[in-house]
Amino acid sequence: MTLVSEFDYTLPEELIASHPPESRGMSRMLVVDRSRGEISPRCFDELPDFLRPGDCVVVNNTRVVKARLFGIKEGGTAKIELMLISDLGGGLWSAFAKPGKRLHPGTRLKLLPNSTTDEERWAEVVARNDDGCFLIKLAADGGRTLELFGHIPLPPYIKRQDEPMDAERYQTVYASCPGAVAAPTAGLHFSEEIFARLAERGVSRAELTLHVGAGTFKPVSAERVEDHVMHSERYLLPEATTNTVNQARAAGGRCLAVGTTVARVLESRAAADGTLSAGEGETDIFIHPPYRPKAVDMLLTNFHLPKSTLLMLVCALAGRELTMAAYERAIAERFKFYSYGDCMLLI
Repeated sequence: MTLVSEFDYTLPEELIASHPPESRGMSRMLVVDRSRGEISPRCFDELPDFLRPGDCVVVNNTRVVKARLFGIKEGGTAKIELMLISDLGGGLWSAFAKPGKRLHPGTRLKLLPNSTTDEERWAEVVARNDDGCFLIKLAADGGRTLELFGHIPLPPYIKRQDEPMDAERYQTVYASCPGAVAAPTAGLHFSEEIFARLAERGVSRAELTLHVGAGTFKPVSAERVEDHVMHSERYLLPEATTNTVNQARAAGGRCLAVGTTVARVLESRAAADGTLSAGEGETDIFIHPPYRPKAVDMLLTNFHLPKSTLLMLVCALAGRELTMAAYERAIAERFKFYSYGDCMLLI
């Protein structure tokens, strides 16, 4: 039995990054050498120095959609915030609403644009689910409603409104598949210049897709880790990626997962010997100690919330004691935390 309280720590609020660094690649990077038990503060642009020819870097190419909408109830003045969770197709979305107490099936909201436009859009409440989520109907217009009326859904711990720069900086430079409501934040540090240096070093690169859902911020309410019910997220692991990773590892190279989302997909599709198989679907894999990774040899990740499933995943790869010691070191060194913060490299 493992208690959730074993994954707790105290973070000074001023260490929560509210804005990204001036440019990509300027973040700090805490390197954790698992075999030696060593922890050393470095800079992210030193990442290529820790990889060898034949290694493989796997990234998540999901793209964040403008999933936060604001609207006025038809015939009234009440302002409602909608946080879209997942695209169900045909203009239907599951969503959170705030305040949602007086929203009923048939309620219509006139959406407020994010900039000047002559176009008009409405959202209609189709149903209210038992879990408190709503089924919302938007225009099936290929994403134009979100582009004109949506806002980048910054995480709840970033206590400011989205700004124009977030539309670019809360996306990775390789984001190409729209569908996420939160960024795969470990990838935010990469620039094309860093990728060029990795290629020159003989490091291959591969992509997969996992659309990050709002469940990534869901707190663990159970006292015991084993009692937590993990959320599921949609993924696609292409055959080209499995071939790249399998060939690299078979030749003695290592697989660097860029972010916990990549780690979840790879471990979901890994056989006992670590061989990957291509596929798509939903994964609810819950990686926590004493789980041992089968396909992920190294991990680049940002710092995560206390008692979160993401922190537990990191502990599964590095061990709880070393991980928590690394977090203490990061706090002492005044690293910045969470989505726009600094990162950690497990080698």
